[in-house]
Amino acid sequence: MSGENFTRVTIFTGHYRIVGDIDLLPGARVTDYLAEAREFFAVTNAEVWDLNGRKIAAGAFMNVNRNRIEVMMPDS
Repeated sequence: MSGENFTRVTIFTGHYRIVGDIDLLPGARVTDYLAEAREFFAVTNAEVWDLNGRKIAAGAFMNVNRNRIEVMMPDS
């Protein structure tokens, strides 16, 4: 449920690509969000893909370990 208080992001870890929503106003900086996030943060409406492009999981909510993130960017 992308809404006015959420930003759709793509997150790359060493093994997965995660697409979902974080509680960040559109236009706000993802860098600031990560700097203030605890060890785990919530991603809603999430899909997890392996690096070969195969969808391996989906859920309304998941926690992501900030320390495993290699790249995180807002979807355009």
